[in-house]
Amino acid sequence: MAQFRLTQISDTHLGNHFKPLTDNFHRVSEHIDATRPDLVLNSGDVSFDGSASRDDLVFAKKLHNALPVDCLYLPGNHDIGDNPTAVGPAPTQLPTEESCKAFRSVLGEDRWRFEAAGWCFIGLNSLIMNTGLDREAEQFDWLASHLDTVLGKPVALFLHKPLFLDAPYDPERAETAIRFVPQPSRRRLIEMFGKVDLRLVGSGHVHQRRDYTFEHVRHVWAPSTGFILPDEKQEVIGIKETGLVEYRFQPDSFEVRHVRAPGQVNVDLDMLFGREPAK
Repeated sequence: MAQFRLTQISDTHLGNHFKPLTDNFHRVSEHIDATRPDLVLNSGDVSFDGSASRDDLVFAKKLHNALPVDCLYLPGNHDIGDNPTAVGPAPTQLPTEESCKAFRSVLGEDRWRFEAAGWCFIGLNSLIMNTGLDREAEQFDWLASHLDTVLGKPVALFLHKPLFLDAPYDPERAETAIRFVPQPSRRRLIEMFGKVDLRLVGSGHVHQRRDYTFEHVRHVWAPSTGFILPDEKQEVIGIKETGLVEYRFQPDSFEVRHVRAPGQVNVDLDMLFGREPAK
């Protein structure tokens, strides 16, 4: 394969609850139908509340099944629960073996590896990190075995949470720790991927579009396809807009295109819940 076209969508938050989120997904689906990439990746928070409602996972899968191309998934905190951090309060819903199993039973594997256009693509479940679940240890063992077989190919890593804000060893802050892969798992991941030619880290979760390079690795944060967060709830660290990301991989190179689907709307979280915006 001379080139490989991948479309990343993220934070779709689908469930039979809020029509504006479903409408935005339909606009994205129409764009995917028009552009026909080789693969679609949903990088997490596929469902609105899949950790509590299997129906949300099923609803989301039904909508994705209508896409004209194959789709892979990674879990987000709204799908299986959020991982604990070394600072800040514990999440109200932690991932469990049962919530992980429910995700896999509806949407498929929560980690994967494949090769295309001379690249190695790896997807990880970032929400089980720091949980102590058996699935966490299994994933690190699985990752080590697959990194041993990369054989010099450039690597693209996808996961729900960004690795960090600006640099690998940014100090964790209680108010923002849940935005990124927590320590010490972050350090372990960075050390493991330091042994291969990591070129790209694609993520979502923050509901802001961001694209920067640290050393030789490009970090791309996909925006939510569904909604944006008001400034009083989250400071601006990227671009607050709904959209998606398109990648074109060729042997030893890649291109990134930041796009919005025609008709996609910037649904505000406060408006979604019928709250008046803060003055």
